Amino acid sequence: MLVSQLINTSFPALNITDKVMYALQLMDEYDVLHLPVISADKYAGMIGKEALLSEDENSLLSSIYTIEPLTVKSEEHILTALKTVAKHHLSLLPVVNDQAELMGNLLTKDLLTALATFIGTEEKGAIIVLETNKRNFSFGELSRLVETNDAFITQLNTYTETTTGLLIVTIKINSIEVSDIIATFQRYEYAVRYYFGEEEYANELRENYDHLVAYLNM
Repeated sequence: MLVSQLINTSFPALNITDKVMYALQLMDEYDVLHLPVISADKYAGMIGKEALLSEDENSLLSSIYTIEPLTVKSEEHILTALKTVAKHHLSLLPVVNDQAELMGNLLTKDLLTALATFIGTEEKGAIIVLETNKRNFSFGELSRLVETNDAFITQLNTYTETTTGLLIVTIKINSIEVSDIIATFQRYEYAVRYYFGEEEYANELRENYDHLVAYLNM
């Protein structure tokens, strides 16, 4: 998913000659903590509300040294935008073209919604979290072990845990039944940190309970 699919053009841009007071008013009106700043029709940077609150309200933005040149290009992937948004705690991220012209903004709330779709949060399936050494990680083997249990991986994400150096692998599968898959991972000496799904025996108990209730209601 590209940034171009999420550009919002309804938010205003500040001019480098605007006053701090005006910038704060716009941020309150549009309920954001950041706004882009332009100079001579070119993108000059972005200013945050926190920086403005420490300035004289009659000061010009041109006199403030906390205008940051944070941007993303429309042809970049949303994960690139996410890295910048998360690092700088942004409420929006300006989108520019190769001529440094402001095309619009990527709102953090829209980015989160897109990411939820990107990682398939609406799709049913169990989540299994494994830990392993980096040198032992093999997507092919994980996929094969899941497929031997008549399921397949729909999402896989990894990160290195700073405290242990272990690779934490989170997989989502297309089934809510995990008991056989967990047993397979453990048989192949994968450390299962935790999982979210349904065990087969739990489903059998529910089915037996439903049969009992149906019998009693006869």
